[in-house]
Parts: sequence; structure tokens; C-alpha cells
Amino acid sequence: MKLHLTLACGDYDLMRALRDEIVRPEGIELTVVNLTSPERHWRMVRHQEFDVCEYSMGSYMLAHDLGQAPFTAIPVFPHRRMRHSFFLINPDAGVTKPKDLEGKRVGLRELQNSAAIWMRGILQDEYGVDLSSITWVVQDEEDVPMQAPSWMKVDYIPRGETLDTQLQRGELACAMYPDLLPTFAKGTSAIRRLFADPKAEEISYYQRTGLFPIMHTVVIRKDILERYPWVAKSMYKAFDQAKAEMWKNMMDPRKVSLMWFQPALEEQKQIAGPDPWAYGLEVNRKALETMLRYGRQLGLVNRADTSIEEWFCPSTLDATPDLLH
Repeated sequence: MKLHLTLACGDYDLMRALRDEIVRPEGIELTVVNLTSPERHWRMVRHQEFDVCEYSMGSYMLAHDLGQAPFTAIPVFPHRRMRHSFFLINPDAGVTKPKDLEGKRVGLRELQNSAAIWMRGILQDEYGVDLSSITWVVQDEEDVPMQAPSWMKVDYIPRGETLDTQLQRGELACAMYPDLLPTFAKGTSAIRRLFADPKAEEISYYQRTGLFPIMHTVVIRKDILERYPWVAKSMYKAFDQAKAEMWKNMMDPRKVSLMWFQPALEEQKQIAGPDPWAYGLEVNRKALETMLRYGRQLGLVNRADTSIEEWFCPSTLDATPDLLH
């Protein structure tokens, strides 16, 4: 009899072969529950409602550092995103370049949100922005309770308000949100992007740094791993196989209803290689060590001896030989 497990994740093409049972993890019968990130992360960290869960890398770093993580990650990263497109500003705030954010009020969903971790790091590393000069205005309760570092000036959105409304009124100069704010997505002129050509900025950033920012990893409850340690490797292999199914589907232009999809895919391959979504620790070492460095600065990692290896199940960090070949 197979072990029945639940998987909570986003409805991504990377995962769809698991949901549709085209890929079946070895020894596991999987029930896939598609949920939005805020709900999924909240329910997992507070109630451990799922056996396997796509989870915020930022919150995981913090929970692991505090010794409060009831789950362990595998080096699978189903959600990554270039971030320059998501710096949104009020046109009347006097901000034309990143350095202009110094001394301003800038909105975040949470301090530990993975998007905000990367975006603050990009401001500092790429544009020389003094993060300590900014007042960081937080909208939501943190998934994992945390204390902001002493150098950081933090304020909070009043109850009933959002980053979207405050940015429109000019009470924030900029908002750094995981997704496009609703008003901007609808086409308002009250909000615009900080970078006039964000795609060019993102391509330049990738070509200079090799970094494709990691947003989420996948975690497995520790009680499951204690009873069935083989689950980590079985799930890792299944995620990798599901991704391979995605790439196979992308080769068929009938599967994607975009007029210029194939040129976009060819451009991505030319810039980022055949699989910028590769799983595993070594191929993602630079991105993970960058997150660790940012985590130390932002108060998410306080242990001096933390290494990226300890974040993940040991059995998923080596290449198991195929004994038949």
C-alpha cells in the first residue's frame, strides 16, 4: 500500500504533472491542494496542515534559525522571479532612480517576505542604496514572529489600509510587493514602475550576477521524515520529473496561447541556458548563499555557524547512482 500524502502548492506549470498524476512519486499517493501563497504559508507554519508544502524561503530561513521549523526543506524551488519589475512608485514622490528612495517611506508586505529580501538586497548591492535611511512600512503580520534589526526603521500600515491605497495617495514613495499591486495591474496612472525598462535591468542583472532570485522552496513535515525518511528523495525526484514534463510541453506551441511564445522561450534559453529552474543545492549555491547573506543583514539569520546545507534533507544533496546504468 502506498503512503498517502498531501501537497499544498501554487498552480504552476512546473507542478501540474503531479496534480494531474502524470508523474507519481515512488511509493506515494499524492493529493495536491492548490492554494495562494499567503494562505498556504500561514496554514503550514501555524497548523502544519499539509505533509508537503511549497513555502516561503525567507520565512523558512527565519524559522530554521529560531529552531521553530516543524518541517525540513528539499532543494526544490518552484517559484522564482526577477524583481526589478515590482518596484512601484508614486510619480509625485520625486523618485527617478533607486538612490532617490533614501530618506523615503517604502512599503513591504512583510519584513521576511522573500521578494522584499531580494529587492532590498538589489537596492543595496546594485544601486548603492543606504537601507538604514529608509522607513520600511509593513502591511501584514509576519508569518514567523520576528524582531527587526536595530538599524532598520520600521512603521506599520494602519488597520484597513493597504500599500496600494497609501502609494496612490503619496503616503509611500515606493512599494515593493511580491506581485503587481491591483491598482497598477488595472492600468492606473497614479502608480508607475521605478525602472523605465525593467526587463533590460533584469537581463543585465542576471548576466552580471547569474542570480535568478529564489522565492519559495518545498518543505516536508519532520514527523513524516522521521517515520518515512525515503519520502524526501522520492518527492525530490518527482518534482524534477514534473519539471521535465513542463519543458516537454513547452516544445509544443499548441500548448501555450501566446502569439510570440517561441521567440520568448528561445530568448530565455540564449540568456539563461536550458533550465534556469534547475533544482538541487550546488547549481543554486550562489543564490542560496546570497539569501543567507541578506538574511543575516535583515535579522532572519542570527546564528554565526549557519550553512545553506543544513536547510535541506541530507539525502537530497547527493546524486544517487542509477545502479542499472
